[in-house]
Amino acid sequence: MKTQETSARAGRIAAMDPARQGYLLLRTLFTVAPILFGVDKFTNILTDWTGYLAPVATAVVPVTPQAFMYGVGVVEIIAGIAVAVRPRIGSLLVAAWLLGIIVNLLVLGGFFDIALRDFGLLVAALALNRLAGSPTAAGPGRGR
Repeated sequence: MKTQETSARAGRIAAMDPARQGYLLLRTLFTVAPILFGVDKFTNILTDWTGYLAPVATAVVPVTPQAFMYGVGVVEIIAGIAVAVRPRIGSLLVAAWLLGIIVNLLVLGGFFDIALRDFGLLVAALALNRLAGSPTAAGPGRGR
């Protein structure tokens, strides 16, 4: 019985509108990734995030680089939650945040490959914004 339920669910997902599938993939990505990366700003398990911070950032906001990254982590966690709750607004928050990251990386220099990757993510966040406004993709009354 369990196998039949699993097969039926897999069949429904496969038969789902491709725009809906794309919306769900992007919404999941932009919910989970910012939250995980935001939490990691407090633990530095993935990397030492202060190495990606342009010195001008701490000149404008007079705090230590790690304290700055704590603030970045909080914003990223909020952005991920915003995408989960209000994807149309949250996706714009993520896109703006990615633009800030790109500018930081370009000012810092030497991380142009990561800036290009983040530009691709920015475009994907804008695609999520467009899909969140579509009843076909987001579902009726959803996306907000």
